[in-house]
Amino acid sequence: MIAARRGCFAMVYPGAFSMVTGPMHWEALMRARAIDNMIFVAGCSPSRDLDFSYHAWGHSIVVGPKGDVKATCEFDETIVYADLDLDEIKEIRTNIPLYDQRRFDIYPDVSK
Repeated sequence: MIAARRGCFAMVYPGAFSMVTGPMHWEALMRARAIDNMIFVAGCSPSRDLDFSYHAWGHSIVVGPKGDVKATCEFDETIVYADLDLDEIKEIRTNIPLYDQRRFDIYPDVSK
């Protein structure tokens, strides 16, 4: 959140979720981080290799600041592309003015 307040428009989270935790949490967590911070989020995961001892979920993803999935893939090796429109961040932050409503007079600014 501090990075977003200071102008960050996207974060990339690497992850290697398993075949159990991936279906349950991967997309939900990426969408939640995008919504929490009103930024674009990319989740980068290794492709699945059934010959390896650990089977990654895969499903790299790009999510918009409203929590909408912009691009994703399955579990095969690939590149995920998405256009990031910075006006989307301005729009969501105007409509939900979270950053303007922060009460630093009550809660300390931990970024200092």
